[in-house]
Amino acid sequence: MFRRKRSSKATLTAGSKAAGTADAAGDGNDGGYNAGIAVFSYIIGGIIVWSLIGWGLDNLWGTRWIVLLGALLGAAGGFYLSHMHGLTSQRSSSGESNADSGPSKDGDSNAK
Repeated sequence: MFRRKRSSKATLTAGSKAAGTADAAGDGNDGGYNAGIAVFSYIIGGIIVWSLIGWGLDNLWGTRWIVLLGALLGAAGGFYLSHMHGLTSQRSSSGESNADSGPSKDGDSNAK
């Protein structure tokens, strides 16, 4: 027969606290990844949708260049949408704003 291991309540509580801490720490680090996937999806989705529209118009009108125009329009539209949703903004990895980083290092200071 198989023997079951008994675990104490303290071990389970400590394990769940450690898992909760790891989950909380991981939540702040995946924002850039999720934004990148969203930008990628907008751009690829725009290319696919507008290329299909261009392909349909090419077949309807007997041309061969509208599909390429549709792909370019879809890429530009996908980037525009991701920019309007705030997904292409530049963020620091430590979560601090640009004001927290101190004065600029370009040597152009207005201090007297």
